[in-house]
Amino acid sequence: MGTPVRLPRPPRRVVSLVPSLTEAVAGSVPEVLVGATLWCTRPAGLDVARVRGTKNPDRAAISRLRPDLVIANKEENRELDVARLRAAGIPVWVTVVETLPQALDSLGRLFTEALSAPVPGWLATARSLWSGPLPPVAATVVVPVWRDPWMVVGRSTFAGDLLRRAGLANAFAGHPDRYPHTGPEEIDRLGLDAVLLPDEPYVFTAEDGPEVFARTPTRLVSGRLLTWYGPSLPRARTTLADLVSTLGPPTSGRPRAG
Repeated sequence: MGTPVRLPRPPRRVVSLVPSLTEAVAGSVPEVLVGATLWCTRPAGLDVARVRGTKNPDRAAISRLRPDLVIANKEENRELDVARLRAAGIPVWVTVVETLPQALDSLGRLFTEALSAPVPGWLATARSLWSGPLPPVAATVVVPVWRDPWMVVGRSTFAGDLLRRAGLANAFAGHPDRYPHTGPEEIDRLGLDAVLLPDEPYVFTAEDGPEVFARTPTRLVSGRLLTWYGPSLPRARTTLADLVSTLGPPTSGRPRAG
């Protein structure tokens, strides 16, 4: 975000408030990670101190861990918490990720500049797999992220950009809101190729979600592969390619959300 982060030496004690970045750091320089949120579920069996949630971190617990650096994200975490941690003398590295290229560049800076670590192999692989021009649109989809009230992926989101780079158009990409409120009845009228139902942040399942869509096909997908930027990116490329191959050609002449 352009804020100088002064580190007298490479960080030896790091607290991550972002699940994607926790997985990235734990998988590449695990020795520096001392704290993470309760939402940081990857890698499995991660054994570090927990500092509550992404939106309500326990700042006192973070201070007790004596971190050299806290890693945050503009969307995932609150500006208030970042400001108060900095006021307490704790350096905070805030990432901004709304597109796949931003994610790749941000991860590169995190490792090389903030952590003084080499670029991980998975990051180089992800950059190679996701490089190249935008593919043609193979299908148009909607991605709900919550229900009651229903919310979907809209404009300027990492998930939306990832989908487009995989060959899928997001029907709500032109909406003025980043996470528009809508309803299954409206979605069901759009003439979509599919509704993609992830298992996070809302846990859609075969019994919870598909039953409300009478006209539109639904697919259960991994929320991590749609929304996490980190070691999951190479697998996301192949998984989404497989999904695209099953959705058929794009519909034509049907209404689109805007």
